[in-house]
Amino acid sequence: MKKEALISILYKCVAKCYHCADACLEEPMDMSNCIRLNNVCATTCNALAEVLSTNFKETSGLINFCFFVCQQCEKECEQHTNNHCQVCAQACKECANACQEYLQEHD
Repeated sequence: MKKEALISILYKCVAKCYHCADACLEEPMDMSNCIRLNNVCATTCNALAEVLSTNFKETSGLINFCFFVCQQCEKECEQHTNNHCQVCAQACKECANACQEYLQEHD
């Protein structure tokens, strides 16, 4: 996977996480854990995309953390039946898979 492709997937995940967090604010049940994970995931993905946009080479630690956070956010969102959580879970899954693929190809 090319770096540019991973960056694009990361930014897509950022957008879906922010959308999910905002939509969760309107849900009648307590969605605080989902919102928290959405925000951490979006922040992490955004940071990784920004770092990957430079020529800095030591990115494996941040990529591994992003993979972990995306998996956690996916698991949380999968538990909820509303559409915004399901869409976010899918974006997080795609992002985690892309991080894993990138690490395998660039280690």
